[in-house]
Amino acid sequence: MAGQSRKWMVLVAVIWIQAFTGTNFDFSAYSSEMKKVLGISQVQLNYLAVASDMGKVFGWSSGLALMYFPLWMVLFMAAFMGLFGYGIQWLVICNVISLPYILVFFLCLLAGCSICWFNTVCFVLCIKNFPANRALALSLTVSYNGVSAALYALAGDAISASSSSLYLLLNSLVPLIVSIAALVPILRQPSVDPLSPVAVRSDSIMFLLLNVLAVLTGVYLLLFGSNTSDTSTSRLLLGGAIFLLVFPLCVPGVVYARRWFHHTVHSSFQLRGSGFILVDDDDLELHKRLVSRETSYNNLNGSSLSNDEVCEYRSSSQKLCNKEEDGARCCEKMMEKDQLVMLGEEHPAHVLVGRLDFWLYYIAYFCGGTIGLVYSNNLGQIAQSLGHSSNTTLLLTLYSSFSFFGRLLSAAPDYVRAKFYFARTGWLTIALLPTPVAFFLLAALSNSTEALRVGTALIGLSSGFIFAAAVSVTSELFGPNSVGVNHNILITNIPIGSLIYGVLAAVIYDGNVGRGLKLMFSDSVVCMGRDCYFLTFVWWGCLSVVGLVCSLLLFIRTKHAYDAFERNRALVEPQRNWSSNSIA
Repeated sequence: MAGQSRKWMVLVAVIWIQAFTGTNFDFSAYSSEMKKVLGISQVQLNYLAVASDMGKVFGWSSGLALMYFPLWMVLFMAAFMGLFGYGIQWLVICNVISLPYILVFFLCLLAGCSICWFNTVCFVLCIKNFPANRALALSLTVSYNGVSAALYALAGDAISASSSSLYLLLNSLVPLIVSIAALVPILRQPSVDPLSPVAVRSDSIMFLLLNVLAVLTGVYLLLFGSNTSDTSTSRLLLGGAIFLLVFPLCVPGVVYARRWFHHTVHSSFQLRGSGFILVDDDDLELHKRLVSRETSYNNLNGSSLSNDEVCEYRSSSQKLCNKEEDGARCCEKMMEKDQLVMLGEEHPAHVLVGRLDFWLYYIAYFCGGTIGLVYSNNLGQIAQSLGHSSNTTLLLTLYSSFSFFGRLLSAAPDYVRAKFYFARTGWLTIALLPTPVAFFLLAALSNSTEALRVGTALIGLSSGFIFAAAVSVTSELFGPNSVGVNHNILITNIPIGSLIYGVLAAVIYDGNVGRGLKLMFSDSVVCMGRDCYFLTFVWWGCLSVVGLVCSLLLFIRTKHAYDAFERNRALVEPQRNWSSNSIA
């Protein structure tokens, strides 16, 4: 039982790490000041944001480091990367030292790389300590990464609301302090023993409680995260936020009472499977055996399966059902070309890049979540150009909080699956809907403060869901054992998108300097007026529609595989429950 308590301590430590290491989300809070100090153009400022996102390209280096160094040492390597990357930038923005632009670029790259190393450490801790519920652990902890900007905004207001450079100092020091606080639980990790089905479900209820607490934390930061009335009030609110982050430490005490909780409350819920990855290992292997058995039996005994069932498991090279009309068959053949046979089939990298479904998924992410991230990087200049510089902290808090809610919502499909089942790729399509709506709203009503706030919230909600759901979708479509490599291939779209979308916005921004009100700060120029980002919002809105269409096509092409998987699981679920009750 003590070991069970320690694993929850590890989970809380991971929550702390994730909550304070999403430092790339507060770039817009100090970007205007950085541009002014360095005397650079909007395009050059965008390259600094790209450098931070390029850190994800080198995320593989953290896995290499784990092969030769213990986990706690890799954690502190990440902390010191951030300390030097952000710390030296703070010295530059405070005019303590002067560095050429290229060195500042590499400092941003180093800081971005530290974020990937922190994420790798957190993923390893979740997978190692929660093998049966690792999906729920990943879902919960990844969600807290989206709230970092709101926490730093609150901390900045509590110390000095007028200092934008303070964010860089906090980015450098706070992750190191949190790493020190998390060291004891990490060093005292328990040995992991196999859990019974009853214990797995009991842990699922514990995760449900933690998700409820996470929602309360998000609501608290949304309501009070941008309060700038006075320093003393901000300090009080910061204390409340820290309390909400420390409160999960009560979970180990709840573990001792889980038997009582299970018997009194658990029967009211029907939680099947994970809350983050639809395909767990046991269900996946069973699904593969059922598909193989049906295919073999059909080959030996003729067409014992119905035409509909046969079509669900055949690739595009096979003919469609004869009952389909000729006109519809042509369209369906195109839709079913190179179609997935089943969920969870392993795809090595060279096979992955040859799949049409992967590129639909890649474009959907590229034109969805990545645009949302670039929007957050430009929030400082967007607010400044529209004359809302004083609302930058509020907009940053809105984006961060709703990104946090979006990440939490990525686990909702499995909680409602017992009553309403829908393919994960379908949920992804729904999550992409707010993005084009938000950008077209911003293009039409950008001068409205309310439109700016609503648009920011919608983009944060949409991108947060996509960021959190991406790991599960990759695992389901292209295999859980290959998810590490395949997901790193997928997220190469982030630095590419950051470069393309950011340069697009910067070129339009600089091109409109002469048309609107022009302000000079050092050698940099600030564009003021609606035209500064109008065309950018239109372009981003059109591109997000492309992402939505690709996501819809992906859903249509994969729906049959999800439906077949769910039917197979429904067939064996009663048997599994009967076996569990017999053992109990």
